[in-house]
Amino acid sequence: MQPPLNLADPMSRPDYRIAAMTWDEVERRIETGAVAIMPIGAASKEHGLHLPLNTDQIQAEYFAIRLAEKIGALIWPTVTYGHYPAFVAYPGSNSVSTSTFEALIGEIAAGILASGVRALIVIDTGISTIAPVERALSRLTDADVVHLRLHQGPHYRSAVEQLVEQRYGSHADELETSLMLAITPDVVDMPRAQASPAERCGNAPGPLTRTDTSSPNYSASGSFGDPTKASRAKGEILLAAMTEDVLDQTRRFIADPPDIQSSSVGQQANRSSIQ
Repeated sequence: MQPPLNLADPMSRPDYRIAAMTWDEVERRIETGAVAIMPIGAASKEHGLHLPLNTDQIQAEYFAIRLAEKIGALIWPTVTYGHYPAFVAYPGSNSVSTSTFEALIGEIAAGILASGVRALIVIDTGISTIAPVERALSRLTDADVVHLRLHQGPHYRSAVEQLVEQRYGSHADELETSLMLAITPDVVDMPRAQASPAERCGNAPGPLTRTDTSSPNYSASGSFGDPTKASRAKGEILLAAMTEDVLDQTRRFIADPPDIQSSSVGQQANRSSIQ
């Protein structure tokens, strides 16, 4: 298992992040055939009492760097605001409308492709972001683009089935907390982890609530599931499976770019999931 990256330091990997390059360095890399990576991960979205608001950003950038290491790609700055309506009851959480987010993704992706890169890989850590990202990318005609949904690959789903102990969950839960313990354990405050009500089962549509105890989405902490069951050992297994999914999909895409409408990992997300 590779050690966690210093994700707090954007200069730690200047050979991949265009933010740390000059424009002519970017141009030279593009001319040698480098593909682009566009990470999408919230930096202002609650993740319970034990994980930071930029949990999604940390995950998106982790996989962007791992992928760039394998294929020599260029990483564009992470899109850290998006459509996350389920979490706005918790201070610090921001969500933009689907139309705004869709337009933002479409314009950024078009700008990246206009720079001359031969292909674009979009890494998406969300669930509510999936549909607007798909719509935005579908409008990029004659473009080689793939949309990677990190939590829907077959190896990851298989690992989840073998490891999961919680009765239900989809946000700041056993699985996401385990991943964070494997990626960057220093930001996880396990003594503060709280499960959402045990009598809840399954996933319900709609936003989480801090105050309505009768709601199926009630969570005083902001977690949806049981993060107290998380462990670094589980996270390392999940991380390895997710990385394998990302690399498999990327290699297939680069070898034979698929149609944009069928280019995502896995099937359409369960629309009742919260993420």
